[in-house]
Amino acid sequence: MTENGPASATASNSDAPSRPDPTDDLVTTRHTLRTAGGELAYTATAGRIVLRREEHTDGVFDGHRPKAEVFVVAYTADRPSGADPGERPLTVAFNGGPGSSSVWLHLGLLGPRRVLSGDAGALVPPPYQLVDNAESLLAQSDLLFVDPVSTGYSRAVTGGKPADFHGFSGDVDAVAEVIRLWVTREQRWLSPIYLAGESYGTLRAAALAGRLQDRHGLYLSGLMLISTVLDMGCIRFHEGNLQPYPLFLPTYAALAHYHGLHGVRPLREVLDEAEALAERDYPWALARGARLSAEDANLLVGRLASVTGLSEEYVRRVRLRIEHQRFFRELLRPRGLTVGRLDGRFTGWESDDAGERNSYDPSAAAIGGAYSAALNSHVRGALGYASDLPYEIVTDRVHPWSYQEFEGREVTVVGTLGAAMRANPHLRVQVGCGYYDCGTPYYAAEHTMAALAIPDELRDNIEICHYESGHMTYVHEPSRLAQSADLAAFVTAG
Repeated sequence: MTENGPASATASNSDAPSRPDPTDDLVTTRHTLRTAGGELAYTATAGRIVLRREEHTDGVFDGHRPKAEVFVVAYTADRPSGADPGERPLTVAFNGGPGSSSVWLHLGLLGPRRVLSGDAGALVPPPYQLVDNAESLLAQSDLLFVDPVSTGYSRAVTGGKPADFHGFSGDVDAVAEVIRLWVTREQRWLSPIYLAGESYGTLRAAALAGRLQDRHGLYLSGLMLISTVLDMGCIRFHEGNLQPYPLFLPTYAALAHYHGLHGVRPLREVLDEAEALAERDYPWALARGARLSAEDANLLVGRLASVTGLSEEYVRRVRLRIEHQRFFRELLRPRGLTVGRLDGRFTGWESDDAGERNSYDPSAAAIGGAYSAALNSHVRGALGYASDLPYEIVTDRVHPWSYQEFEGREVTVVGTLGAAMRANPHLRVQVGCGYYDCGTPYYAAEHTMAALAIPDELRDNIEICHYESGHMTYVHEPSRLAQSADLAAFVTAG
């Protein structure tokens, strides 16, 4: 497949040969899937669609210029001839990063095929295997997976600037345009439309709820937020920001419990203790600073050590401030192990046992190979889409990511989501959280949702689901089955 360039030569270089205007290159294949409700026939569409921008020079319209080619994979249930396409829901899904393709939700949770990667302590060795996903959301909703620019096979056009898409607004605008184009071309404006995002994809989804509503008049039926972060101030440890310390505490407690540091105590009992500490005494003590009495400090040191599994000596040395990257090294240091950031059930090794921070995330390393192999096999094989571009599962080419819109303040879309819900009181939100996720801790997600500026009448539009898993909730098989059922119920209830 050839990378295409601008539509024509510039006026100052009229003798130069023109390059062809890039066009969509979509491939369609047909498949069947056996689900609990019986055999489901569906059509898969894979390829790149061209995004164009309306250009003006000195107030004169120059036409619609290509700006990017975005890779998508769509799955639609086959319908009888003449059936109204608007009768069936459509779910648009993407992951986060920034810099991640949609492979994780695609082949881990939502799509009609899924990869067998294994789980913590029971990883599957290569070569890996793809199997039918009988619990796919395709049984309830058509699916559209979107890879943001520079991830997957998505790229800026020749002569374009990838950096235009490597930031909050550029990214939201591009994904919004993909959604508008797809909904328009497939005649889905009258369908119930949902967005499913994971990690930074939840922040993108909340921003899109506002952008689609305000810019295109496209009102959503619901958001499925998996491993949620809507306010970066809740998860970024930096000088002067005390907020993350208590919001991470229940996750630290969950990880200590998983690794046997709470004996036979039930997980819920441990979490209740940590949440009570995180809600009142811990933030109060941090805010006191040097005004905290020695007696109160000693009491808090003991309580923090008890819930986190860390030594009192360590908690005292860090002045009550337990930072997550350091926690990953400290928790199991006596065993010579580190714990994962995205999923603290996974453990790994470092070159020595004296460091302060992990050189890699054991949980990401454990499953990355399986998802990469499965995607590359699935797209060229079953979906029939051929490209010699590398499929960028997760790329650092999008960095530095621009947050210029938030200069001087924390990155947050809490206000955007609240405004979208107030304007569209039928917008429903499901939040899915893994107890062992130290990338987007569950208590921070609960804190954020509680802060939404919405009337009490709309609180019932929000549901929060918890799973005994990590960031990729679906890596844990019982959680995958439970979350699949929760998502199916959420869509069908709408």
